[in-house]
Amino acid sequence: MTIAPDDARRDAHLYQAMREFVASADENLPGKFEITREGIVHDMMAPVGPHELTTLRVRKRLERVMPDELVAHTGTPDVESASHGIMRHPDVMVIAEADMEVAGSVDPLTLVAAIEVVSRSNPENDWVSKMRDYPLLGIPVYAVFDPRTGSGAVLSDIHRTPDGPRYATRKDFLYGEDVTIAEWTISTDDLPRYV
Repeated sequence: MTIAPDDARRDAHLYQAMREFVASADENLPGKFEITREGIVHDMMAPVGPHELTTLRVRKRLERVMPDELVAHTGTPDVESASHGIMRHPDVMVIAEADMEVAGSVDPLTLVAAIEVVSRSNPENDWVSKMRDYPLLGIPVYAVFDPRTGSGAVLSDIHRTPDGPRYATRKDFLYGEDVTIAEWTISTDDLPRYV
């Protein structure tokens, strides 16, 4: 029998406590909750029109060009790795429909890509925290759409660094250009901007 070091046991208990809090808060408090290694991220602002419209248009454009067995899913469930102490909620996840047939959270290793639309209230969550967490979780492609600037980036090619796994390739784009996410190219024409 192997006994976990005190740090690992403490981290597991802390993650479980945060997970229980998020589960109870999701039903009683407004906003969206996620868990990172630093703690709980609470985005109190409900997504506004440009955020939701960008999410919708990206999802629909991807589903037109992807094979039928894949979906560009929005909504629940979360993507979770208890062993890493991380639970995230991508705006859009590209995943095989069959891999969604699970009770509870989705295994991040089943995602083809995670897509985020930058929040006006907490842009660092998408540009910094998720840029660190998604390669750690093994999500091969991370695309960011930023309605604040009318630009974005697609990150891929996970590699090891002294600070942990990171994306090695970054392809920036401006709204109006075509963008390739994993194997599929979509237009970014008519994506809304924040006022």
